[in-house]
Amino acid sequence: MEMQSIFEELKQLASVDLFVESRKDDAFVGRPFYLDFDRLRLMSNDKWKHSVGGVPAGAFLLALYNGEPGIDEAILLRVLRPTKLPTDDDMVMAMVDHYKEAPREDGGAPLDSYTRAEFQFSGLECRVIGTFYRDTNRATRFAGDLDNFYAPHNYRVVKPSGKVLEYIVNFREDGIPGGKGDERIGRVRYSSSLRHHGGDEVPVYVSALDFLGKRTALFGMTRTGKSNSVKKIIQATVKIGGSGVKIKDETLLTVGQIIFDINGEYANANQQDEGTAIYEQYPLDVTRYSVLEKTGFKVMKLNFYESVVEGHSLLASLLGDDTSTYTRAFCSIDWTEPDATDFSATTRHAVMKAAYLACLKSAGYGDGGIKVKFSSNKTIMESGIPGLGGVDPSKGITLDDAITWFSAAWANYDDQNGPFQALKREKKGRDWADEDTQTLMRFLTRRAKPGGAPNEAGYRKLIKHRDLHTSSIAKPFEDEIIELLRAGKIVILDLSQGDPQIQRTYSDRVSRKIFVEAMDRFIKNQQTNFIQMYFEEAHNLFPRKDDKDLTQIYNRLAKEGQKLRIGLCYATQEVSSISSSILKNTQNWFVSHLNNRDELRELDKYYDFEDFTDSLRRTIDKGFIRLKTDSNTFIVPIQVDPFKVMGS
Repeated sequence: MEMQSIFEELKQLASVDLFVESRKDDAFVGRPFYLDFDRLRLMSNDKWKHSVGGVPAGAFLLALYNGEPGIDEAILLRVLRPTKLPTDDDMVMAMVDHYKEAPREDGGAPLDSYTRAEFQFSGLECRVIGTFYRDTNRATRFAGDLDNFYAPHNYRVVKPSGKVLEYIVNFREDGIPGGKGDERIGRVRYSSSLRHHGGDEVPVYVSALDFLGKRTALFGMTRTGKSNSVKKIIQATVKIGGSGVKIKDETLLTVGQIIFDINGEYANANQQDEGTAIYEQYPLDVTRYSVLEKTGFKVMKLNFYESVVEGHSLLASLLGDDTSTYTRAFCSIDWTEPDATDFSATTRHAVMKAAYLACLKSAGYGDGGIKVKFSSNKTIMESGIPGLGGVDPSKGITLDDAITWFSAAWANYDDQNGPFQALKREKKGRDWADEDTQTLMRFLTRRAKPGGAPNEAGYRKLIKHRDLHTSSIAKPFEDEIIELLRAGKIVILDLSQGDPQIQRTYSDRVSRKIFVEAMDRFIKNQQTNFIQMYFEEAHNLFPRKDDKDLTQIYNRLAKEGQKLRIGLCYATQEVSSISSSILKNTQNWFVSHLNNRDELRELDKYYDFEDFTDSLRRTIDKGFIRLKTDSNTFIVPIQVDPFKVMGS
């Protein structure tokens, strides 16, 4: 549907008078016999149910107040399950007696008209969702509860359809949608079976404003439509960015979007969803990154010699599970730049950097022909020790020479007659090399103690990660990504060809970089655009449910992202694996088929998803979603439209 036709459709919808229209249709379902603040039970009839096309579980009903005139009130209901009528026991006894008397071969003698009519009555239990009413200005409002209820006989229950149902499912706190950012997401669907489905489909719309800076969850088994829904959200977000929409009197800037693509389905064309990769729709606005070098992709590598701090941080992340003392010391090296006026600190910092680069060279990271410069000491240069004596690193030496220099230094570091202990005595107990530099010399030589045997892994622990180095990139890829997002572009990180550790490391690093940069802008009170972050297979990245460390980046994004204008959209089939801190801060929910009771029990804790527990376990239809958005008070069961490339 084109944008103009959507606006026209919603404009017509806004003119619907719910109370007038719902009384016009012949949609009578039954009469209530019990009503309280949470439940309504009604008596229905086979004929009434058939005339409205069936009353499936999850269907919306309206209990219209028919008491004193002048009161416009309609209680919105959701059908839950059958319920027992007071006369059901008598009906069952009558049925049993009839079956006993009936011959087996013809299925029973014909019922008389009175008995047939009695047997057709049944009860339905419904949840009270809220109330539609008119305020003092005669405008229609919706409240998510009842402030009063009358005797059940004052209501008649109808099943809304057509424009009335469309009005109900698209009603927002501030009225019917119709502004920029509103997009059709799908149509109302109550059940897997469509046998009784008739008439025109009822469209459901969402507002892109519901997703900006908010948390959005997509839960469901593989191939049930999660990715399709994400693509619809991305599409709506692209349209609203830079459209002139105002949020609190501030014009909305173009929205940056980044997709952490674990399976590669957004960055690459695939046979299952041919022609629907995001990069195909927005070729001029999408930048794709990959861990591997591929045509059409920028590579997520670092020049470890140019980006020393970023490179070391990446290695520290990859070595995060290594518990050895010297590896932990290597990962904890402090790269804070010293005050330029502090000559001693700057000298030590240069020595430490040279020792680190020597470790990289030993691990096979290449060197690009670079040289390192650092201050030695007259005592060391005159020591006569091979590799040290006569060498002045302050004039620049190759990394091979630096390896020789630091290896010789560590071998002689504890020699009481050597230059380093002489300098220590001269400096009244202060070591020539600080702790970080000593750690690096140990790492380089694989010797736990100066002069000891090379029996540690040392720099060899870095070898398996040397493919992450490139000599052709000077700027860290995270900085490029931030620039693209601030320009309102779409970034796709193709992590499909990385092992789980690489996936987590890159996801954590980029997420933290975005968060830190946004926090810096927030503190400085700078104007900033929204950034939307999308995570596939979130259970592989996010902290587990029992993880108590709330300082992890995904917890911080969930709790603080809204004030920083960072939106979080995550998809997984494992609800129970997601940290409750993240779930509790989630405003938008897309839930499809889940086959596990444990996952459904976790879902039951939020809103009224317990109403859909049974149907979510039974129905496996792709795109059959139970939807709760931030601006809608209640859950709507829908069939999500297939994502299509614009113009197709």
